[in-house]
Amino acid sequence: MTELKSRARPAAVLLTPGAEQRIADLMAKAPADAIGVRLSTPRRGCSGLAYSVDYVTEEKAFDEKIVTPGGTFYIDGASVLYLIGSTMDWREDDFTAGFVFDNPNAKGACGCGESFMV
Repeated sequence: MTELKSRARPAAVLLTPGAEQRIADLMAKAPADAIGVRLSTPRRGCSGLAYSVDYVTEEKAFDEKIVTPGGTFYIDGASVLYLIGSTMDWREDDFTAGFVFDNPNAKGACGCGESFMV
């Protein structure tokens, strides 16, 4: 009988150093019961789905878990399929600051950039 070797699968979302630093910053001022932050894609906005990052107080069975130097990052299990292969970055300029997503699964986005469709 041949033994199957398991290999580590890549994370669904690649976090840039800027995103990892922002997660560390968020965890440094997180509520006492927070164990990390979770990315989800709730249905809202002009195009159907939006990106949402929130504190999380407990792991859910189907969440994907990514351990970063500054804290744990979770991806909502129901959202993983919409996010596979994405890159998440944190960007700041004189007028805005926020997480920015390069999502190869998105087939379109609304004009304001707040939501996307797959």
